[in-house]
Formats: sequence, C-alpha cells, structure tokens
Amino acid sequence: MTSQPDALASAPPRKRWGVATVSVLVAAVVAAGCGFAGFLSQLRGTESRPSRTADGIVVLTGGSSRVSDAMELLAGGYGKRLLISGVHPLSGASDISRSLPDNQSLLNCCVDLDRSAVNTRSNAAETRRWAHERGFKSLIVVTSNYHMPRAIVELSHAMPDITLIPFAVVGDKWREEPWWSNSATLRLVLSEYVKYVAAEVRVRLADIGLDVMREANDSLPPAAPRPPATAQANSAN
Repeated sequence: MTSQPDALASAPPRKRWGVATVSVLVAAVVAAGCGFAGFLSQLRGTESRPSRTADGIVVLTGGSSRVSDAMELLAGGYGKRLLISGVHPLSGASDISRSLPDNQSLLNCCVDLDRSAVNTRSNAAETRRWAHERGFKSLIVVTSNYHMPRAIVELSHAMPDITLIPFAVVGDKWREEPWWSNSATLRLVLSEYVKYVAAEVRVRLADIGLDVMREANDSLPPAAPRPPATAQANSAN
C-alpha cells in the first residue's frame, strides 16, 4: 500500500502546490486567530485606578474622556505633570480650559501640550522627549482600552528605560454592549488589531536594525531591544 507522503510526493506538481498553499493558508488563519485572541485578552472591560503613582502622566488624544480622566489622575496626585499628546495645532490651552473648567489651576501649573504628534508613533517620540527632558523614570499612560496595546508597543520601544503604567479608558459603548454586537465597534477593534500587529512587526524589525519606516521627527538614536510589550505593561502594574 502506498503511504500518504509517498502519494503526495508522486502527485502532479500542481496538486502539490495546491496542498502546500492550503496548508499555508490554514496556518496563517490559525496564527491570526491566536494573535487576535491574545490582543483581546489585553483589552480591559472596566476602569481601575493605577496601583502606584508615577513621575508623570501622558494622555494620547483621540478618544472621548481620555483627557478628563488624565486630569483626574493628575488632581489625585498620581503624577507630577501631565502631557497631553496630539493636541490639534490650532487648539490652545484656552480651548482645553473651557472643556475642563474645574481644573484651571492644574492646567496653568502642571500641564504641557504636544501639538506635533499626528499618530501613535509620533506620540511616543514626543513623549520620550518630554520625559527625558524632565528626568522622569515612570509614566502613567492614558488612552482608550482598544488603543492601549499598540500604545504600549510604541511607547515601550521608544522608551525602554521608562516604566509604563497603563490606565485604560473604557468608553460608554464598550460598557453598554459586547463589542462584537455593534458593527462600528467591531470594525474599530479589527482595525486596531491590524495596526497593532503592524506596530509589533515594525518595532521587532527595528530591534534588529531594520527600521524601514523611520520617521523624520524621530531624531533620537534607535532604542535598545525591549521585552515583549504586554509583559512590560503587566509588570508595571
């Protein structure tokens, strides 16, 4: 009787290529599914206060209530200063002041605005400059729960010498219904997962000297190799 491997080896080349293609596709689907499950495991469904204080706080703009939550942490003494990264170039302190009238004194004394960042990677570059200028060794990172995994990837790659403490902001839609039951939220999560994977691939290539997407505003030397972002984020809590 002819064994299955022998039968496959004796099959026409087109059939062998077909089997190999199907095998690769199945492996890719399994890997993507496992990766997505790992990504979802990092998304917190409830907000919880940081377990410790830090030298500073950084909030990445783009989601509802991120800035107000960061201001509450600053008011609660969780950090000495707050960086709001990704502020629109045309927005001023007065615009933020009007949206946060109860925190006027903190805005005047302890808040810095970054208007240069346009994406998560440049958020990380500007945060690194800000933290290094002030000698900060630890930061509380405030952003939406779905954005936190990618933010930690970019920030930990840019600042391997700084301890990052995640504070994930959970939106109302996320609280009210499962993310998969709302088409807009589902698209958001899937899109963020793709961006997260792209960020992981890019920083791992950069760690071995293949930074093929170096940004012009990222003028500091490449960061040293880092441990996996999820492990670093967990150890900071």
